[in-house]
Amino acid sequence: MAWSGEEPLKSDQVADSVNTNPVVIRRMLLELAEAGLVVSQTGSLGGSRLAGDPAKTTLLDVYQALECGGVFSLHRQPPSRECPVGVNIETVLGDVLQEVDSAVEAVLSKITINDVVQRLKPCTATTTNKSTEKTDRKKHYKGERITLPQLRAGAKSRRVKAFRTA
Repeated sequence: MAWSGEEPLKSDQVADSVNTNPVVIRRMLLELAEAGLVVSQTGSLGGSRLAGDPAKTTLLDVYQALECGGVFSLHRQPPSRECPVGVNIETVLGDVLQEVDSAVEAVLSKITINDVVQRLKPCTATTTNKSTEKTDRKKHYKGERITLPQLRAGAKSRRVKAFRTA
């Protein structure tokens, strides 16, 4: 979304980009909207876009909006209280898990969405000479940058094709 600027993206466009179901993206967008990180509008020209400045929104903001637990978690079933290890393992590992979570959050708090976009730019500048091939219904793309109108046109043509074949 930071890549597209102020232009809203539809969930199926984002889903195509990350190769997942649009329903997964819609659920995530809802959580991000509840956290005030994205705004969405309905309708044929609708979509979602970032609510704030990508230079001020950190990956920690996104992480906290989407994740309800830590990086790791303990098993749901309590260990045996009869075992000398099991009786104390939750306390010991709980401290370790807090340290891991704190370390992850410290790193995420230093990286903004704008930083991620800047890191992506060198990746889009490199192109490969391989032709686009279809194998097992997956697409292999050249490393070329696709403009937003091209992305939308591709999504629209797939919808029209699906509609015609149905």
